[in-house]
Amino acid sequence: MYGAGNIGRGFIGQVFHDSGYEVVFVDVNRELVSALNERGAYTQLIVDGDAVERREIAGVRAVDGRDGEAVAREIAACDVMAVSVGAAVLPRIAPLLASGLARRERPLNVLVCENLMHAPAIVRGYVSEELADPSRLERIGFVGAAIGRMVPVMPAAQRADDPTRIAVERFCALPLDADAVVGNRPRLRYAVFCRPFAFQEEKKLYIHNMGHALAAYFGFVRGHAFIWQAVGEKGIFEPARAAMSAAAEALARKYGEDRRELIAYVDDLLARFGNKGLGDTVARVGGDPMRKLAPGDRLVGAIGLCKEQGTDYGSLLAGVAAALRFDAPGDPSAERLQQRLKECGSAAFLENDCGLTEEDAARCAGILGAGR
Repeated sequence: MYGAGNIGRGFIGQVFHDSGYEVVFVDVNRELVSALNERGAYTQLIVDGDAVERREIAGVRAVDGRDGEAVAREIAACDVMAVSVGAAVLPRIAPLLASGLARRERPLNVLVCENLMHAPAIVRGYVSEELADPSRLERIGFVGAAIGRMVPVMPAAQRADDPTRIAVERFCALPLDADAVVGNRPRLRYAVFCRPFAFQEEKKLYIHNMGHALAAYFGFVRGHAFIWQAVGEKGIFEPARAAMSAAAEALARKYGEDRRELIAYVDDLLARFGNKGLGDTVARVGGDPMRKLAPGDRLVGAIGLCKEQGTDYGSLLAGVAAALRFDAPGDPSAERLQQRLKECGSAAFLENDCGLTEEDAARCAGILGAGR
């Protein structure tokens, strides 16, 4: 498991453990690597409102990501691998991935667990550039994974006495791209091998991620600190559900999926967003608004999907307007957003930076003006 962060310990480490594997983490956090090796386990807290179930995930060890030879040896010998390090870090780990993969004789499936559209192709491209013989990748499957489990950042005070501790929600399902697997499918609990995987990617981005972001931006405007507080307010819950339902209807039309199942998915997500025990903050979920407002990402991409399929997207425009007011202290992306708005105004920003049409940008700017 390349990356011992939220997804690594909070989800995929558990998947590997519960599937009967020894779990080897690769990470550059020396304190965490040391603690995992000292204990041979880590603590997982499954939170559901006020209820907390404690689990010890045992049979684990860790390798320092700065030790290139040790990392390559683990990649060369493993039975299944996953990557979750964040989009910005992927180019930096590509040489180590390439070094390990070049030594393999057996096929390997690498689960790409990044919150990024087309992530498997991106990782494959980075690795290919580092290989003297890119044809060696023919026996490597870069398998897309739709990560739906919510794993908030642990507060520093809770990490102080146990750096391995991680809090998660009970939801535990792992959709994987069936068509990207090389050789035999990995033996994994909680995995659902899907096709076409594009539906799973868009469902995650344009319903889950979009709805989560809207709850954060509406919540910020209304002065809420936590996501559970935001979705507990009718004036936020209803427009968020309307936007998510519009995207669900658009996906049902695009892929011929069951509308009732997608609306049930929307309602289940909203209930999960309301899980007070997760303590997920508006600042974290809404963070990096410039990326989340980019063309094709969760907000503007969902608008494009709705327009393409002829579903109403008024609630999404209201959400984008709320995102423009996101000014969380200490968020560099939020600072850049506010600076851009001062430089060119909201309508021009939405057209030029976000890719909205002139008409939609004007509608959104009108909502923004009316809400001040």
